[in-house]
Amino acid sequence: MTLRAKFLLALLLISGGLTTASLVVVRRVVTSHIRAQIVQDLQNSVATFQNVQRQRESTLAHSGDLIADLPIVRALMTTQHAVTIQDVSTGIWRTSGSDLLVLADANGKVIAIQANSIDIPLAETQQQLSQSMSSSSPTLWWSCGRHLFEVAVRPIYLGPKELNRVVGFLALGSEIDEKVTRELSEVAASEVVFRADDRFMQTTLTAIQETELERNRSAAFAAVKAQQIQLNNERFLAREVQLSTVPVAVRLTVLKSLDQSSWFISHLDRVLVLLGGIALLLGAGLVWIISRTITQPLRSLVAGVRALGKSDFEFPVTPYGGDEVAQLTSAFARMRADLQQSQRQLIDSERLATIGRMASSISHDLRHHLSAIIANAEFLSDDRRRSSEREELYLEIQTAVHQMNELIDSLLEFSRTRESLRLNPSHPEQAVRSAINTIRMRSEFRDISIEMGANGTSEGAYDIRKLERVFHNLLLNACEAVSPSTGKISVDLLENRNNIEIRVTDNGRGIPDYLQHRIFEPFFTQGKANGTGLGLTVAQKIVEDHSGDLLLESSSAKGTTFLVMLPLGPRKPSVSFGTSNTAAVTP
Repeated sequence: MTLRAKFLLALLLISGGLTTASLVVVRRVVTSHIRAQIVQDLQNSVATFQNVQRQRESTLAHSGDLIADLPIVRALMTTQHAVTIQDVSTGIWRTSGSDLLVLADANGKVIAIQANSIDIPLAETQQQLSQSMSSSSPTLWWSCGRHLFEVAVRPIYLGPKELNRVVGFLALGSEIDEKVTRELSEVAASEVVFRADDRFMQTTLTAIQETELERNRSAAFAAVKAQQIQLNNERFLAREVQLSTVPVAVRLTVLKSLDQSSWFISHLDRVLVLLGGIALLLGAGLVWIISRTITQPLRSLVAGVRALGKSDFEFPVTPYGGDEVAQLTSAFARMRADLQQSQRQLIDSERLATIGRMASSISHDLRHHLSAIIANAEFLSDDRRRSSEREELYLEIQTAVHQMNELIDSLLEFSRTRESLRLNPSHPEQAVRSAINTIRMRSEFRDISIEMGANGTSEGAYDIRKLERVFHNLLLNACEAVSPSTGKISVDLLENRNNIEIRVTDNGRGIPDYLQHRIFEPFFTQGKANGTGLGLTVAQKIVEDHSGDLLLESSSAKGTTFLVMLPLGPRKPSVSFGTSNTAAVTP
């Protein structure tokens, strides 16, 4: 038997064993991962429902406040005439677009009921209204016969609310019917069950599954976390959410099927076996044709080249033998060592140049401010000066100290790493408005017009305090570039699919072409008496720390536009924003 045949036989045995072991390991890992994924999907489904439910509650509460505050409703309840209230309430109910409308007098006695269904029990409605009147919750849950409602109960006042002259009560309800249950099931991608006081109100399960769920109710609903149950030979993971306790105990059960993942695992097993067999045959054929002694040095060399492309200079590259491939590997190793040495020298040179520019700029700026402080302090020591002159000298000292603090803050920000960000869900518009208000407080910029336009309200993870510094620096540069009397600055916020674009545009004199490529360099300044040269550098660093980008979009004699691009966070499901808000800040 030839050496190649022996190698092939050994390869087949080893590959077969490894393939079998890999299939077993992959199956266990995939099974565990799928179950964990289903548990996570179940948690996400519950979270999705809670988000949708909060939107429904907000809408219902807002509608209840509006209807209860209508003049016609107030006037109607002052009549205290049951027949009139019953007749007129029909039009009010249709106008509200709700599924349930209940009107009661000041003592809480139900006078009128309007609903899509005619089988709403008066006694049960009266009982639940009486229990709801003392609740401070914006919305409650009612169980009226076989109907489940989410209800907003609001008092009806005669005159201002401060007088507390209650003439009646309004209950506005939204029914959880079969259609709503199906929609919630589709949104949550799970089966759902609504129960009120242990009664099944709405469900997307089949009749047989509902019967078995009722039989296994104590076992299925006792767990706080997800628990596995079996309904009609189908396994589910169930999770319960308590929606309310008074006046009705309402619970939502979300169920995620496990059998679909079992089918996927069986299908995956067949695919893995097939792919393993094909890979084994192909590998044996290739090994039979290609000699490993030729390909292995080439693979090592290619891996070293790829590692070098990723700036990995320590990747092991060892020449084998004395053939052409070994000579090429040795030449590559020498070239890599020379390149690493050159890169280190270049980095050291750039570091020293940066330190030199920084030392020169900082010493000049600090000496300038300290000179002003020392000179004005000497003037202040003269007791013969008037109070107004001393006040002016004190303000000049205060301004110099403030400018020194700004210089130190810029240096600190320039040296901080990305980990110093304090990210919170927010919108950049907040930082823009704060920066505009800060700029407007400076007396030398009060005659400059600053306008802002905002589109969209999607949030992302930002450090608002640092973003405010970005826009403050951009607006400060813009204000210094425009005319104090005819200057105009606009800040436009535009949301795209995955990011938000903020453009700061001024009608100033523009930036010369030969300077545009240097404006973001540290300590570069042009035409400013007290400029530190760090404003745009710090702004660009903060934006890049947010995984965004700051760039000069355009500049001419008619004005300059800077573009800030920031990423947006993931949008909530079933929520869309289509409004456009425009605000202006004028002198």
